[in-house]
Amino acid sequence: MAGGVLNTFGKFSVPAFTPVWLNISFIVAALFFADYFSQPIFVLAWAVFFGGILQLSFQIPFLKKIGCLPSLDFNFNDPGVWRVVKLMGPSILGVSVAQISLLINTVFASFLAVGSVSWLYYADRLIEFPAGVLGVALSTVLLPSLSRSLANNKKSEYSSLINWGIKLGILTAAPASAALVILSIPLITTLFFYGGLIGLIQIKIIAPAFYAQQNVKTPVKIAIFTLFCTQFMNLIFIGIFQHAGLALAIGLGACINAGLLFFFLQKSNLFKLDPNIFKFITKVLVSASVMSAVLFYFKGSTEDWLNYSAASRVGNLLFLIFVGMVVYFLSLKCCGIKLTKFLKKNHNY
Repeated sequence: MAGGVLNTFGKFSVPAFTPVWLNISFIVAALFFADYFSQPIFVLAWAVFFGGILQLSFQIPFLKKIGCLPSLDFNFNDPGVWRVVKLMGPSILGVSVAQISLLINTVFASFLAVGSVSWLYYADRLIEFPAGVLGVALSTVLLPSLSRSLANNKKSEYSSLINWGIKLGILTAAPASAALVILSIPLITTLFFYGGLIGLIQIKIIAPAFYAQQNVKTPVKIAIFTLFCTQFMNLIFIGIFQHAGLALAIGLGACINAGLLFFFLQKSNLFKLDPNIFKFITKVLVSASVMSAVLFYFKGSTEDWLNYSAASRVGNLLFLIFVGMVVYFLSLKCCGIKLTKFLKKNHNY
């Protein structure tokens, strides 16, 4: 809640840094207090508790600075409280369908070959890294901005913000997806090869467009439909690809979710798609393809990576990341995409 208030006032850095305190709590608890428990794993549960206190305590001075430090009030008839409660429940379901699908898929994977559950877990960790860094950051910035635009009846600004978010999401997710395909082992990359990462990031961009309208019904209906689609695809893919089919279903489900959100958003009178979006996407895909070709040439064989020392793996991976970034951004420049335009208010690309 504190993070939401700070984001509304444009204080994005404070909520973004706040989770660090939970990580610090985990590290300190594991290093210095695990021996005090009969079952050391319990120390991590207490780390969550104290980490939460640290996170809230860190944000309180910043809330006070902007004059939004709340006072306890148990007036349960407050209309604002009930408005938040009614919007919050469906919103949680709307944005968590991928996690629910992963939970169900974990149950399916437990009946497959040994290691399938671990395979899904590590695949999820890989996809959540770029999705969290890119998608969550965009979603956090967009929601208060979109809400402010609608409150001020600035429909053109609302539409421009969404177009900006969609383009920036594609601009960052496309090379991330391509790089994960080229640089990951074949089984793990199955999840990303079919576009799941782009779908997950677009959900985090487009869903706030509905929440800014206080429209939670549409994203929730789409999320429930996507959940059923994902489980249906599970039944089809699990017999063909085993555990990789479960991951593939989540990726395709994310694309269905994002596609339906975009379809219904475009039907509203509030949003108008940038007519140059398909030209923009083509340029991004060309640039990502050039980067992919270069990475494929330099990445070497799987046997080489298995035989590398730890230092060699780190060095070679950093080299590939650097080369990929340089090639991608140079390709974007050659295609006429000016990255500095994304930082300007008029969003004229």
